Amino acid sequence: MNMFDLSGKVALVTGASYGIGYAIASGMAKAGAKIVFNDINQELVDKGLAAYAADGIEAKGYVCDVTDEEAVNALVAKIEEEVGVIDILVNNAGIIKRIPMCDMSAADFRKVIDVDLNAPFIVSKAVIPSMIKKGHGKIINICSMMSELGRETVSAYAAAKGGLKMLTRNICSEYGEHNIQCNGIGPGYIETPQTAPLRERQPDGSRHPFDQFIISKTPAARWGKTDDLVGPAVFLASDASNFVNGHILYVDGGILAYIGKQP
Repeated sequence: MNMFDLSGKVALVTGASYGIGYAIASGMAKAGAKIVFNDINQELVDKGLAAYAADGIEAKGYVCDVTDEEAVNALVAKIEEEVGVIDILVNNAGIIKRIPMCDMSAADFRKVIDVDLNAPFIVSKAVIPSMIKKGHGKIINICSMMSELGRETVSAYAAAKGGLKMLTRNICSEYGEHNIQCNGIGPGYIETPQTAPLRERQPDGSRHPFDQFIISKTPAARWGKTDDLVGPAVFLASDASNFVNGHILYVDGGILAYIGKQP
């Protein structure tokens, strides 16, 4: 099992104060990695630091807007100085705006693209030179089922996540010869505080309509948990995946493989 050991590795997980990023960072810490993370403001960073401390995890948090190239370059330089060269990058920070396409402003569309696609480009570009010098590196982009599927009201998000899938493949193509593996994880529908209202039982005890829809489309017949993403993330961060490159690992309970039940 030493192939999955991350001892001594420095892992930067963006936007990892809570949710999916926090779960992935915590899992990597338990596999031995040194965790550094960022968020958009000090309040969120402090929230993350308190959560890691409560779980017995030593982590360093930084305030940084990952869409700001100058700020990202300064962040990476500071991490290298204070912790060490980044061995593992998880591009997790992201946003979604659920707005019908014809009602969505170009400014809102650009904002989603900026956070969900431009930022992974900016952060990856900042860490790759030191990975090349060190002779290895792992980049994990948090993609989505929307890297493959469309759905009402998520035109910007789907466009960004589809682009992130191709950025993942292109980083593999350009830097694979330097022993850098760039892969993606595509979560399905995951239980988080943000999705809790969609899973609440109705007054008559029935499932929320969206909950019914997700369960009916998922062969596993449940929502995913953030812990379901930890094993895939540790695998893609470890030596166990040294010949896996440019791949998107969908952790979706089988949704993408399933056409659904006949009515």
